Amino acid sequence: MSVESVSAQGFAQQSLAVLQQITESARADVARAAELIADCVRADGVIQAFGTGHSQAMVLEVAGRAGGLVPTNRLSIADLVLYGGDAPSVLDDPLLERQPGVAARLYDLAAPRPQDLFVIISNSGVNTVIVEMALQAKQQGHKLLAITSLAHTRAVPAGHPSGKKLADLADVVLDNAAPRGDALLELPGGGAVCALSTLTGVMLVQMAVAEASAVLLAAGERPPVYVSANVPGGFEGNLELEKKYAGRVRRTAS
Repeated sequence: MSVESVSAQGFAQQSLAVLQQITESARADVARAAELIADCVRADGVIQAFGTGHSQAMVLEVAGRAGGLVPTNRLSIADLVLYGGDAPSVLDDPLLERQPGVAARLYDLAAPRPQDLFVIISNSGVNTVIVEMALQAKQQGHKLLAITSLAHTRAVPAGHPSGKKLADLADVVLDNAAPRGDALLELPGGGAVCALSTLTGVMLVQMAVAEASAVLLAAGERPPVYVSANVPGGFEGNLELEKKYAGRVRRTAS
């Protein structure tokens, strides 16, 4: 890797090349993911999206955004405080996502229904809370869509006592094509800079939503989608759409 490659243009060129690559390589898996999403919507299910760290950026792409599907719910470790009554100080623990038992509490707080689809996003796919949430979802009979880096997850040991990783448990895996460690541009003398997984993860999420919408439209069904709350009537219209899923989708200010 040359020093010249560590630049704005270097990152743009390399990341755009990966984005172009996954539009082809992920096509079959995106189609399978879209069927899971469409089936969930048809069954009046809710898409339960979960991730930690920077993977929460992709969770926000799934749940509660303009142009996205209405029956979506964001699961977060912060739910322990927001809905579970824990003291805010519990979130000060930087290793909270590696503690056993957290995922089961988050699942219970969300109270998913059997037809709900779980979308779990993790670049490494090995942290305890991620794997435990995947195990919980599968044990309760939910379908599971995973977005992860296969290059990363295959290069690191499992962090859960079961020896399982997120990709091992999913019905469908979307590979975000990020390298081990996520950073794309190698630095002279070692190390790397500029993470890739957010760009590719967002691409995969939106491809899957678009394809699921196509599946629904082909069957004569209109996808329930949000309008921007910042256009006239958008906020009120969204509230009306959410009534069907009252008590099942949670929208917070952050």
